[in-house]
Amino acid sequence: MGRNAPPQLANLIGPGRWTPAVRAIILTNIAVFVLTLAMPDVVIGWLGLVPQEVIEQLRVWQLATYLFVHSPQDVFHILFNMLAVWMFGTDLERRWGTRAFVNYYFVCGVGAGLSMTLVSLVPWAPLHVVYEARTIGASGAVYGLILAWALIFPYRQILFMLFFPIPARVFAFIMGAIALVSAISASGGPVANLAHLGGMLIGWLYLKGPRNLQLDFKYRLTKWRMDRLRRRFNVHRGGRDDDWEHRVH
Repeated sequence: MGRNAPPQLANLIGPGRWTPAVRAIILTNIAVFVLTLAMPDVVIGWLGLVPQEVIEQLRVWQLATYLFVHSPQDVFHILFNMLAVWMFGTDLERRWGTRAFVNYYFVCGVGAGLSMTLVSLVPWAPLHVVYEARTIGASGAVYGLILAWALIFPYRQILFMLFFPIPARVFAFIMGAIALVSAISASGGPVANLAHLGGMLIGWLYLKGPRNLQLDFKYRLTKWRMDRLRRRFNVHRGGRDDDWEHRVH
């Protein structure tokens, strides 16, 4: 379907069958959720993200593991997050391929956690609570998926609040604006919404930032693989040794 093609029913009710990485992410979240039901304090205590514990106790794994933890008291949290992973992630994985999609998912998720950790160090009273607060859930990565989906399929239609069809780019803007307003308002609080904003910001930098980080990463990875194969089979590339960056392949 073209980018500017009119919306069809399939766009409104979902992308179809899940793809391999989307399936693995959803099943892993469900498995951790079941484990959390059995021993919530252990799972949330060790895998949930607390900036203070990351910095002072070096529990750096929390920057990634918090993405798979959801509160057993809030079933709708994991339900809506996994629905979003399926809705937006499936199209992205089909377009990018599994490896590139997984890279992006964790760049956004870990980047959101790292953003919260760095923000918690800002000497501003409203942010002091972030330093000791525990964050769980895949929302940081999900907001990154929403941004990417809107950038790639800006005219796709989505039912906002299940009733109002709007273009994907408008939906992403609304979700970002809600997260921003909630983060700076007394009622919303900054903790979870900082993760939402962090996921979107890191996703944008990865896709649209300086030197286009996604393409640069793929280029460097391909270059490394080619050099490794050349060494393995004792193949020498032509041209000068210093002109790799300036040639077209």
